[in-house]
Amino acid sequence: MIFDKVKRFLVTLDCPEPDSPPVFSGGDTVTGRVLLELVAETKVESIKLHAQGLARVHWTESRSANSNAAYSQNYSDEVVYLEHQEALLRTDNESLTVLQPGTHQFPFSLQLPENLVTSFEGKHGSVRYWVQAKLHRPWAIVKKAKVDFTVLEPIDVNTPSLLAPQAGTKEKNAQAWYCRLGQVSVTAKIDRKGYAPGEVIPIFAEIDNCTSKSVAPKAAIIQTQTFVARGTTKQKKIVVASFDGDAVAPRKRETWHGRALKVPPLSPSITRCRIIRVEYSLKVCVEIPSTSKLLLELPLVIGTIPLEAFGSRSSSIGSQYSVNLDWLRMTIPEQPEPPPDYSIGSESDPELSLSPPFHGDFSGMLEGPFFAYIQEFRNHPPPLYSEVDPNPINTLRPRCMTC
Repeated sequence: MIFDKVKRFLVTLDCPEPDSPPVFSGGDTVTGRVLLELVAETKVESIKLHAQGLARVHWTESRSANSNAAYSQNYSDEVVYLEHQEALLRTDNESLTVLQPGTHQFPFSLQLPENLVTSFEGKHGSVRYWVQAKLHRPWAIVKKAKVDFTVLEPIDVNTPSLLAPQAGTKEKNAQAWYCRLGQVSVTAKIDRKGYAPGEVIPIFAEIDNCTSKSVAPKAAIIQTQTFVARGTTKQKKIVVASFDGDAVAPRKRETWHGRALKVPPLSPSITRCRIIRVEYSLKVCVEIPSTSKLLLELPLVIGTIPLEAFGSRSSSIGSQYSVNLDWLRMTIPEQPEPPPDYSIGSESDPELSLSPPFHGDFSGMLEGPFFAYIQEFRNHPPPLYSEVDPNPINTLRPRCMTC
């Protein structure tokens, strides 16, 4: 048995946040160290570092040559996004370096390129980044140590293109065999195109059932993985979040007033990779008995930077709190208030104020930040009257210039 003088050989990365996995973006500097712990004096030829980032795709399809023979066709491709090599320990003139027993550390630093693709693990491909160290010794097997790290391409959902509302309409004539059942239509709208994991998508939809049978509406977030190799495309679609709506009776209409669908933890959208694309969509589906489904698809982009609090004050309330809409009565009375009786007097009522109207039971009120109450004046106040005329008429006879 050969005694191994190497007790530990590993690569560590300096994480931006302690006790968190190493996550970086394009343009960041990755720093770390290679740790070598020896139990005896060791001769070393070199210690080399290799950092790499690759997008790879691979899948196999069965082909039939004729009725009696079949073969498998392989599809694969790769794109290199990061390639970095350096020697952390190297001797000249083919001499050896003698390292004493104990722990030795070899720091390193490398700059990531600006345009990187987000790390991803898919059905038929992946995007991976790693740092590997190799220990070369005379008459010994090369010892390797490797550590993976994650790259996130920043996608800010606050950009104008991702803040644009998305809407669509679809309709379908349902029929069973040669019998026409009627028409089903669906109209849906969401307030923006870009969302981040953890945010809530309020769905506004109207399902109109003009058939003689009940239909069942559903909504779902769909992830579409697209892999490209040798001019051939392979797709994988996954339902990542969904909910079932209430059945719509015959000749009835169902309306969704901001039905909530929360975005689960997801990989961001990937659109800048030549061989891998990760895209998302919101699908509203209506299942019609005895016929095919009615599908309405709205595009989505899953980003890494959520909507800013100031811009999302109105849309994020429903996603952060359990809302009782009774608070709307605080700002808009159901009936317009009558004008005040100005004949009684002009003194102000000391009980009138700008505070919210008092409700005896606050159990159903919104549990969250206090909403400022702004008094709404539906009638113009009366003009100011005074016993002194600000524009008096001169009743005296003009003085004669000849007198």
